[in-house]
Amino acid sequence: MILVTVGSSGTAFDRLLRELESLDTSEELFVQHGPSQVRPPNARCVAFMHFNELRDAVRSARVVITHAGVGSVLLALMNGKRPVVVPREPRYGEVVDDHQVLFAERLARDDLVTLIRDPRDLRRALDNGHPNGATARRREGSKLEAELADYLRQTLNEE
Repeated sequence: MILVTVGSSGTAFDRLLRELESLDTSEELFVQHGPSQVRPPNARCVAFMHFNELRDAVRSARVVITHAGVGSVLLALMNGKRPVVVPREPRYGEVVDDHQVLFAERLARDDLVTLIRDPRDLRRALDNGHPNGATARRREGSKLEAELADYLRQTLNEE
């Protein structure tokens, strides 16, 4: 399964969701679309999921495609997935500033995510051997990942 999540923001991420319409795959496509009215016809779509539902979907996914929201990215990483990250951008009215771009670029420099700035490049990222959703290319023991995971565990009171 390919899981696509745009987070719980009140802003649509139509630029990403529209590109999914042309994603030709025989694999199940499960999309959490938020407030967007775009519904890729080749996908099972839900507006939002409870945390546990999203966690289970991430664990079941072969590939996780997500916006560059801290919670969504960390959830993927904490569950052994190397997410394909498409940051929301202010020039498209998707966010107010470049915080998602900066966050995604930082994670890409540490080789924790596959960064895609243009959703039209999704197919190429998937065709070029995105590692079955796993963290195969990640440097083991990344200090950044450990710090982010610790923060998320503390915030969620998980041990």
